[in-house]
Amino acid sequence: MGHWTLDDIPWDQFDRSKLDPEMVKIAKAACMVEHHSADYGKYLCGVFHDDPGFCADALAWAEEEVQHGAVLRRYAEFADPSFDFDATFARFVAGHPIDVEASESIRGSRCAEMVARCIVEVGTSTYYSALRDAAEEPVFKAICKRIAGDEFRHYKLFYTTMKRYRDIEGVGRLARAKVALGRLFESTDDELSYAYHSGVGEPDPYVRRRATLAYAARTLPLYRRDHVQRGVGMTLKAVGIKPQGRLGRIIAALTWLALRLYVRRLAWAKETAGTQQSPLRRAPA
Repeated sequence: MGHWTLDDIPWDQFDRSKLDPEMVKIAKAACMVEHHSADYGKYLCGVFHDDPGFCADALAWAEEEVQHGAVLRRYAEFADPSFDFDATFARFVAGHPIDVEASESIRGSRCAEMVARCIVEVGTSTYYSALRDAAEEPVFKAICKRIAGDEFRHYKLFYTTMKRYRDIEGVGRLARAKVALGRLFESTDDELSYAYHSGVGEPDPYVRRRATLAYAARTLPLYRRDHVQRGVGMTLKAVGIKPQGRLGRIIAALTWLALRLYVRRLAWAKETAGTQQSPLRRAPA
């Protein structure tokens, strides 16, 4: 599946004058989540143990995700030589172990597992697209462009596999919608917030709500309307709803409105709390 390496990144174009410390924090958190994908690959091979074709694709997918972690790690170390990845990653993994011995999907079916994986790829592809468009430092922009492209391809892999198992298992649209909604709500779980907490070197104890809000306040303002529309469209496609239909357009519009309101709420909470954290440049509406 892979088509680029770390050597393809234009490291010589690194411009420290355009370095955003907040983007470096995000890179630190992201590199750990991506590195952790090796265990997710093992988990998927356990769930699809009798599907050697997909297992091979899952392992290739995991390898690409680990490459994403490696390139983000190099960037973080390049931007901040004091970053100790090994110690930070060990702390993160200890707080977020993955069951690599599973033989059945935690989603209840293989089709449902693929719907959940589609939603994850929706999140990552739109996330790195938003970072790409917001970044001013050339190397980080180039990295995010490469990763975003990979994540769109990964979505296609899981979507194709989902359709195959949808037909085999007879999983309907409503059941797929429930899985998608459940996985969307899980996007506020501890993985990203704990990765951020660990990556920026926040001292223990870890406070989930505080870390989640801090991470959201730095990333959600970067999303533009086109990022959200594409993400909603990919999500609806996995569920079985036409993105360009009337219902799809309404859902996309409501999602964009909800995001902007939440971003404003985060900004208000930040102001009232008197925090001294520096904000990232916001994307235009």
